[in-house]
Amino acid sequence: MKNITIYTDGACSGNPGPGGWAALLIYGSKERVLTGFEADTTNNRMELAAVVESLRVLKERCKVAVHTDSSYVANAFNENWIEGWIRRGWKTAGKKPVKNQDLWEDLIKQVEKHEVQFVKVKGHSDDELNNRVDQLAVEAIRIGA
Repeated sequence: MKNITIYTDGACSGNPGPGGWAALLIYGSKERVLTGFEADTTNNRMELAAVVESLRVLKERCKVAVHTDSSYVANAFNENWIEGWIRRGWKTAGKKPVKNQDLWEDLIKQVEKHEVQFVKVKGHSDDELNNRVDQLAVEAIRIGA
């Protein structure tokens, strides 16, 4: 099974507003960059989209380490928020509808295809690869990619 390292980030100009996402996939010495843009979105949707789209391009089952600065994404898996949401019919602990359910459901499908570990990294710090995907996500907004 291939070991893939993925760094993802989402950005939004205003929240909601135009948004971009980026992912850097690393396999050995090979790198692949993915980016996307939405005209009217939120930062959390862009964080989710980056992970969904990065996993979607993998053609076979892989062992994947997803590095994200999004507590929203990392905690949903690492602290089992998703299990609770599903058990409560896609409601939060506060009985409110889970936002971005469509992307969460898509992400769950993608995660089930692989062995995925979510690694929470500190945003806007000295993590070179996290800073790189942050810049790519912001650039995606600028160019409307």
